Amino acid sequence: MLGALAGVIDPELGESVVDLGMVRSIDFDGGVVTVTVALTTAGCPLRAQFMTDVRARVGDLAGVDKVLVKFGEMTQEQKRALMDRARFKAQERSRVDMDLAPTARVAAIASGKGGVGKSSVTANVAAGLAMRGFRVGVLDADIGGYSIPRLLGVGDKVDAEKDSEGRVRIQPIERALGDGLLRVVSMGSVGGAEEDEAVMLRGLMLNRAVQHFLEDVAWGDLDYLLIDMPPGTSDVQMGLARMLPRTEVLLVTTPSIAAQQVAARTADMARKGYLRVVGVIENMSAFVCDHGERYPLFGEGGGNRLARKLGVPLLGQLPLDPEVARGGDLGQPAVLGSGPAAAAYQALVECLVTEALPPISGGCTAIDRLSHL
Repeated sequence: MLGALAGVIDPELGESVVDLGMVRSIDFDGGVVTVTVALTTAGCPLRAQFMTDVRARVGDLAGVDKVLVKFGEMTQEQKRALMDRARFKAQERSRVDMDLAPTARVAAIASGKGGVGKSSVTANVAAGLAMRGFRVGVLDADIGGYSIPRLLGVGDKVDAEKDSEGRVRIQPIERALGDGLLRVVSMGSVGGAEEDEAVMLRGLMLNRAVQHFLEDVAWGDLDYLLIDMPPGTSDVQMGLARMLPRTEVLLVTTPSIAAQQVAARTADMARKGYLRVVGVIENMSAFVCDHGERYPLFGEGGGNRLARKLGVPLLGQLPLDPEVARGGDLGQPAVLGSGPAAAAYQALVECLVTEALPPISGGCTAIDRLSHL
């Protein structure tokens, strides 16, 4: 009976009702088979189709004269498990084929709201990693609000070349820093896009733009790929979780409760998409005067509260320092200089490299580890 029911497919999830755990019972009595199927809701629009398919599959079996189909409703826990499976299967189907080293760490710098400094954090962490000798890719996924080219001082436009297989690949803009290298792709690096020109794309096109930057870019042999995410928990965020499931998430918040609560939604979205939340970065934690006095202009404790709530480490607290804005305007990230912000960013990079996101060495161990992400 179960073998026959394995041919009844949920068209939304693309799997059999048996594998999805929807078959609750099968009773056989004198040629009459009663099959009970659990639905997510009593009024499921697929109810009639399930009834037809179950009758057709089971009715073809020898000794079956009549098929009765009954329906039940899943518990909340069963619905949650089913949706988790659905998200996982969607993720498996949507993975992209990237020209990216299997040992590259992929980290999305994210937060639920704008204005918390995700792009500044991305640029400074990228520059800090490069100064330590790493090859770092930076993907600006904030399609309509891109700022990475200016923050990293890379104003050139990308070119496209054919690879060894004849496939056209976008060549990232490169900038050498110390013994390391930055490779940058942004909507601002695409020909025809000017810095003060609005980019107006709807949801599906936004996702397609990010997919284009993932699939069609010659990222090459990177140690790290950092993704500067747009604010929110919508199309781009969900698309990235499906397309690049090896992504890990760094959450940026400010000390305020409002920013902390919104960032928590991003963590929830990441975990529902099977992405690991690495830790929390508190930005704009305090203004430090020349004489060393601290002024918590945006409140205190938001980073610690969020980290405790999520059960992840607080990776760093970045002060409110004019050098960050000045460096961003000049394309010289503050981490490359000196002062409170530079010291905090350098400490954050040290934490990432040695503890939270250490580089992955080549070999079987690394590949096995990646296969579980």
